[in-house]
Formats: sequence, structure tokens, C-alpha cells
Amino acid sequence: MTEIPKTMRALVLHAYDLNAYDSLTVEERPTPKPGPGEALIRMSASPINPSDLATLQGVYGKPKPLPIVPGIEGSGTVVATGTGFLARRLLGKRVACAAGAGDGTWAEYVVAPALQCAPLPDSINDEQGAMRIVNPYTAWAHVGIARQTARSVMVQTAAASALGQMVNKLAKLRGVKVINVVRRESQADALRKLGAEHIFVSDSPSFDAQLRDLCRQLGAQLAFDSVGGEMTGRLLAALPARGRVIHFGSLAETLTTFHPSSMIFDERRIEGFYLSHWIARQNPLALLSMQRQLFQLGDLTYVTIQGRFPLEDGQKAIATYRANMSAGKVLLMPGMTNRV
Repeated sequence: MTEIPKTMRALVLHAYDLNAYDSLTVEERPTPKPGPGEALIRMSASPINPSDLATLQGVYGKPKPLPIVPGIEGSGTVVATGTGFLARRLLGKRVACAAGAGDGTWAEYVVAPALQCAPLPDSINDEQGAMRIVNPYTAWAHVGIARQTARSVMVQTAAASALGQMVNKLAKLRGVKVINVVRRESQADALRKLGAEHIFVSDSPSFDAQLRDLCRQLGAQLAFDSVGGEMTGRLLAALPARGRVIHFGSLAETLTTFHPSSMIFDERRIEGFYLSHWIARQNPLALLSMQRQLFQLGDLTYVTIQGRFPLEDGQKAIATYRANMSAGKVLLMPGMTNRV
């Protein structure tokens, strides 16, 4: 039986301010204990996601009382569980996991609900396994929503991101057309190598007209926006009447803007998407089926890693990721003692 220490090291956030890195410090904390239906996981790796950056700002979900341990997902080994079959079946297994309502995954140990843990097959290592919840589940949800539209077409912003690339791969398998929006031509080149067909660079002078024309040509009435700012309004204007923009991120870090005529006269609308709410609405058996199917898709969920850092270098890890998100994910590795 694995011996569980009474205390653990964790990255702890003391102030909601993305630029106040000195408020994020490594501290010794009591090792959490799993409750009913929960698993205690000894963490191997945890990525930094855009949603984590929003958490550091206090604008992701409902801000938790400080201090907190951030980190939305990761991977590790289940070393203890609470009561319940779904939890007990995980004991001793390597899992991908998403944090529960308490502290997050940027620590040596985390408690997670059993339904938010997915056993990892031997073919997936801990590093890739650390990124098998947030982006794969989101891609599955978005493509599924697009399949419910009349022509199975969707627009997505930040299309060169790890999530955007995953959406393209999954959409191709499930018969959904994707119109991709990126900021730079180099990002468009990366998507072309994946076989993406429809790509627009938002800085192009003809962007708005070309996007509008293709949306009407393909009958695209659905757009997923993780950028926000003025991009949301540009998407709204490009969609045909009764089109909808589903907002799920704010990479622009500015207020979303749009012209009201887009909504008043053509009945377009803006909605929100929050993965935790989507998961809560799913049947548990459907979630388990989704997990198995995603793991079977192999390369579809492979993510490039640009850097690995110990918890002590958390501030540097965040700065590295913010400087170039398209270069790949940055991982926090609780067991690492030296920089790699």
C-alpha cells in the first residue's frame, strides 16, 4: 500500500491578478483526503491552459476564496479513494483528472471526483495524459453541437491552438466542416499541414467580407469564440440570420463588443459554454463511453509540449506559456527537481 505523507508541496495563489506572479508561491500544505465518490491522486503532470490564466485573474467560473491551489487538470496515480464503486475501481490506476470544487492540480496531491477521472491506457504516458480532459472533452462537445445544426458547419477562433487543432481532427472524423480563424499567416500554415480546408487570418483587410461570404455559402450558423473582444462582434456579423456565437473564452482579455443591429434585426444571438456545466448535464455512462472513444483516437488528442517546469518555477512556467501559447503546452511536474 502506498504511504501517503501528511503534508505536500503545492503552488498557492494569494491574489487574483494575472501579472502578480509573486502572489503564487510554493508552500507546504496538509495532504487532502478523499470523500465519498472521490479519488486522491499523486500528481505527475499538470498543464497550464487558457482557463488557468483566467483563474489566476479571478474571471473563470466563480472565484474561490483565497488562498487557493490553481490547476484545472492533470494526470497521476490514484493512491486512495472514498466510498463508492466508481471511486474504488480507480485505486492504483494512472488517470487523467479534472479538479473538483476544492483546490486544483498544481500540487503533489489532489482530490478529484471519480467521474472526472479517466483511467489511462499504457499507450498514453503521464505527460500526454495530463491533457486528456479539458481540450478533448471541449472538442467533443463543440463538434457534437455542430452536428446538431442543419449543415454540420462551425466557425472557430484561435484555431491554431491545441484545442483548435483537436477540433479539426475530430470534426473531419465526424463529418463536420470547420471554418478556422487565426491571427497570423504562420498559424494558417500549421493548420494547412493538418489538412484544414477553410482558414482565414483575422488581420487580413478582406477578412470580414471573406468570412461572411463563406459562412453564407456553407450555411454556417454556429461559431465558437475563445477570443472575445471585438472578434465576437465580427463573428456575429459574418453569420447568416439567426446565427449564434458560443462564447467560451476571452484570450483578448478585453470586453466583448458587438453592434446591436446584428441581434435586433437578424435575430443572431450570443450564448456561453462552460465545460463543467456541460459535463454535469451528461449521463455518466455517456461520459465513460466518450472517454473510451477519445482514448481510441490516438493521434487526434496528441499535444505538443514546449516546456516542463517543477512547481518551484511556476511563475516562469506561466510566463513561458503566455509568451507563445501556439508553441505548445507548458507542464508543471511536481516530481521534477531540475529544469528540463
